Amino acid sequence: MFAWELLTWIGTIAFAMSGSISAMEEEYDILGVYALGLVTAFGGGLVRNVMIESSTRAIWEQGDLLLIALAASSLVYFVPRLWVNHVRKWIFFDAVGLAAFAIQGALLAAQLELPMPAVIASALLTGCGGGIIRDILARRKPLIFREEVYGVWAMVGGLIVGLGFGRNVWEMYALFALLLALRMLSVRRGWRLPKRSFHGGGLTAFAKQPFEGR
Repeated sequence: MFAWELLTWIGTIAFAMSGSISAMEEEYDILGVYALGLVTAFGGGLVRNVMIESSTRAIWEQGDLLLIALAASSLVYFVPRLWVNHVRKWIFFDAVGLAAFAIQGALLAAQLELPMPAVIASALLTGCGGGIIRDILARRKPLIFREEVYGVWAMVGGLIVGLGFGRNVWEMYALFALLLALRMLSVRRGWRLPKRSFHGGGLTAFAKQPFEGR
């Protein structure tokens, strides 16, 4: 289905660029740039396939997607002037990848007729798994485990797909736009999830703080 393939292309390009920009920010060499681009683009799908017992060989059968990811990483590495001093660009690419891959992961689990918890978990792993690997390799705290509203939007996408929405093309695109808008809105408005800290001793409520890029 073209819509499915389009989501895959969008997610692959967005996450590859997100990972490569993170590597450039950490001053990694060219191997690190390509490595973070690839693991961000394909890591989530690989983890998802392991969890739902789907084939992990699929990653090696996607030659075109591998080339697309390498091309996206090359664009980041060889044309750095497009990205320097624009930290929000990788946040946007990350949001695009999150929305596209969360829907894709949820649809795959739904097509396998897995129960609702598996659909939500598949959306979360596909949308956030690559970003977790990226942040670990970039020596950062994984974005999903900070107080930012991040993984929640992937889970919302999985829930919506599990309820039967997003099965046709226009519903899929509408859901993609919704998740992307919610993620960027949460960044712009500084929405936070509650957290407890041994240092502060209290529970941090949803605080509307300005976004602080790295």
